[in-house]
Amino acid sequence: MMMSLPLGLLVESAVAVLLALTIGYCIVLNQRLKRLHADKDMMRQMVADLVSATNLANQAIKELKQTAVEADLTLNTRLEEAERFGVELAHHVNAGTVLMERIAKITSAARPAQPAEPIEAPNKVQSALEQLTARVRTRGAAA
Repeated sequence: MMMSLPLGLLVESAVAVLLALTIGYCIVLNQRLKRLHADKDMMRQMVADLVSATNLANQAIKELKQTAVEADLTLNTRLEEAERFGVELAHHVNAGTVLMERIAKITSAARPAQPAEPIEAPNKVQSALEQLTARVRTRGAAA
């Protein structure tokens, strides 16, 4: 009977050691699970922040597109207005040139000894007027 007692004690001691090791492993495993759960919550927060940032970026892009469209419309309006003023100015310059030619003819008729020199400005003004008119037509057709 003496033999069976130490063997029983040895088996129970081995079971106790294994139980202690199992409890220790469970504690380590529990700590790892807590860290994993904390990382999961942190990852969930990161994903929520990323979704929020993406939504803000999309809204900013939409606003930027709208601003670009408005700027384009404003620029086109101002460009068309400038072209109209350019055509009007060219007409005024052309009319002024015609008036200068008339005055030059009158003065040359008053001074028959000096022949009048032809004025080159009407040709340049006329070509500029034609270019502006063509550009206005082109823009009107493109719109």
